[in-house]
Amino acid sequence: MGIYLNPGNRGFQTILNGIYVDKTGLIDFVNRTINTPQKLTSFSRPRRFGKSFAAKMLCAYYDKSCDSRTLFEGLEIAKMDSFEKYLNKFDVIYLDITWFVSTTDDLKNVVDDIQSSVIFELKNEFSEYVPENEKSLPRVMTTISSKTDRRFIVIIDEWDAIFREAKNDDALQKKYIQLLRGLFKGGTATDETIAAAYMTGILPIKKYGTESALTDFYEFTMVAPDTLAPYVGFTEQEVIELCEKYSFDFEKMKQWYDGYSFENLDSVYNPNSVMNAISRGAIRNYWTSSETYESLKSYISMNFDGLKDDIISMLGGKRTRVVVSTFQNDVTSFNNKDDVLTLLIHLGYLGYDAASERTFIPNQEVSDAYADAVREEDWKDVGDLIRQSEDLLEATLHGNEGAVADALERVHALNSSVLQYNNEAALSSAIMIAYYTARRIYKIVPEFPQGKGFADLVFLPRKGSDKPVMIVELKYDKDADTAIRQIHENRYEGDLKKYFGNLLLVGINYDKDAKGADAKRHSCVVEKV
Repeated sequence: MGIYLNPGNRGFQTILNGIYVDKTGLIDFVNRTINTPQKLTSFSRPRRFGKSFAAKMLCAYYDKSCDSRTLFEGLEIAKMDSFEKYLNKFDVIYLDITWFVSTTDDLKNVVDDIQSSVIFELKNEFSEYVPENEKSLPRVMTTISSKTDRRFIVIIDEWDAIFREAKNDDALQKKYIQLLRGLFKGGTATDETIAAAYMTGILPIKKYGTESALTDFYEFTMVAPDTLAPYVGFTEQEVIELCEKYSFDFEKMKQWYDGYSFENLDSVYNPNSVMNAISRGAIRNYWTSSETYESLKSYISMNFDGLKDDIISMLGGKRTRVVVSTFQNDVTSFNNKDDVLTLLIHLGYLGYDAASERTFIPNQEVSDAYADAVREEDWKDVGDLIRQSEDLLEATLHGNEGAVADALERVHALNSSVLQYNNEAALSSAIMIAYYTARRIYKIVPEFPQGKGFADLVFLPRKGSDKPVMIVELKYDKDADTAIRQIHENRYEGDLKKYFGNLLLVGINYDKDAKGADAKRHSCVVEKV
């Protein structure tokens, strides 16, 4: 048993001792790729989404130096046909690239350190087959396989750490890619040496132009996880079962940590945050506290046309279209706002709907990260909007029509470029931002189907809240009384009154032609039902 060659099963054993969700079905997926043309798998996910857990699980299953049968008994993989076939049957090479990056004195030497460290352990195990002065890891592994007829399972955790830590060192990046190509390029040497490889990281495999640097890998990403979507994070059913087991409030868990969705899976939760909430017994921002919001701020502050407008729109609950195909899968090659938005998807700061090709802020935890990131510098105007949203909500709940109108006037005056009211749709988006703070106690639903049509905005109180339902109707160049009449005439209150009790009807009008120093563009009528 070594550090890199056959590291054993202690890592997975430690994981099982904590709060554990069974993700061993991933092993069956990898089993089906062994010694096939699909044997090279790359699966990228954000930080704190269980990448290292999966890597340690795979090590424990394949490593021939240990007996992991009892660890997997009762888990999903033990019920599958492939369980016995490959259990502890391979020599495993495990590389945690983040560890190499953090322990190398000079980052320029990290690729040489990776090779020399693994070769040292291979010499101890296969001394008669490793030439004394050989420094090429691919050649050493190929020689061993040709002499012993033993193939390796290679597991690489945080494969992209070099691209993130040495983001401007092209020479080092290319040297690293050359190492990976030597291991996985394909052809007879790779087929004779590698039974399967599983590589995980935050970023997809680096592109050079339109081509992947490692063309033989089958990639699964936050943009297209496909059959591996259930292993991106926790599924809703898994979170429900955890909440039942540990007596935790599922509705709060959903509000804060759900929101990632894929083509065949609607609800995916941030696993690190869910486990922290259960172990600490408290809902709060766990994932983004593990890294400073400075990185998010630096990306959203990039001066690409339309980027700021898109971020503001998403803060208001909207979805924005994004082209993900031009992204070069690194943290430096940005050509337009779509590249920045695509990086934020891979980092977990945005969700992505492949069917509509739209991106969005997934949940309360991530939304709070944006709220922190926009409080300074070029985003100060948006930060001011968020800060003032709490006063606006309080004024509305107390039926203070004048205060609501005044608050909307102040919000609009903060920065006309932030809130451009050109029609009712634009006004709706602006109002969603103005009521940003309300999301902590309300689920805000635009175009809510009710009565004879669709209410512009409905604020549904979250579980445990004693606040009334708010039905908000918006008008543009009309008047607030007309908005209230429309709520009644179209019976928007419908069954909401039956299920929630007290309602608050809010009519808001924006008059773009209001003139005079004392003229108000915004008017409001609040009616309690």
